[in-house]
Amino acid sequence: MKFRIACLLLIAAGSSDAATYTLEPDYTQAVFRWEHLGFSHPTAQLAQGTGTLEFDAMNPARSTVKVSIPLDSLATGVPALDEHLKSKDFFEVAKFPTAVFTSTKVAPGMGKERLKVTGDLTLHGVTKPVTLDVALLKVGTNVRTGVATVGFTATTTIKRSDFGLGAFVPQVSDAIQIDLTTQGAEAMAYEAYLQKEAARKKAAAEKESATKK
Repeated sequence: MKFRIACLLLIAAGSSDAATYTLEPDYTQAVFRWEHLGFSHPTAQLAQGTGTLEFDAMNPARSTVKVSIPLDSLATGVPALDEHLKSKDFFEVAKFPTAVFTSTKVAPGMGKERLKVTGDLTLHGVTKPVTLDVALLKVGTNVRTGVATVGFTATTTIKRSDFGLGAFVPQVSDAIQIDLTTQGAEAMAYEAYLQKEAARKKAAAEKESATKK
């Protein structure tokens, strides 16, 4: 069982308790879809999420996660629709700029490498309980950064009217399917990596500037 092997790898590395991971913004995204008049299922993407994961390899039920996604990142590929969704008719992004999920319970899910993560979703100024069906993708070392990393996908379905976003129901579906992906890097090592990268880029920029003089 891959999940058990991954946990053992973490334990062997000395992670007998929960390890703290920083969610990487470039890989923390959400895609949501809805039904439009029964004819199509449009989608929108949210990106650049940030947050913290406490992952306990020995007892995943003790894990916790908090993630925040900026709603201004919303993109459908249709500029006019983007503007409408960000307006007062829907998300009111100027007033409610982020969506935040904070876990309250983690339990085994249906099937291998799966968890049920229940938490509070705050959206459009409303907080409601939501349960995510989470799949553990991989635990290991990121070959590009050298940092211990863990990755997940998750799905859930919410009723948008529960969050005061019920415009045009039922012509546009009330049920919204949400698919999420994220990867978290071990917090201290990731911070060291970011500092090293920043220094490298600064040195490269200074070198390039010097050659142009």
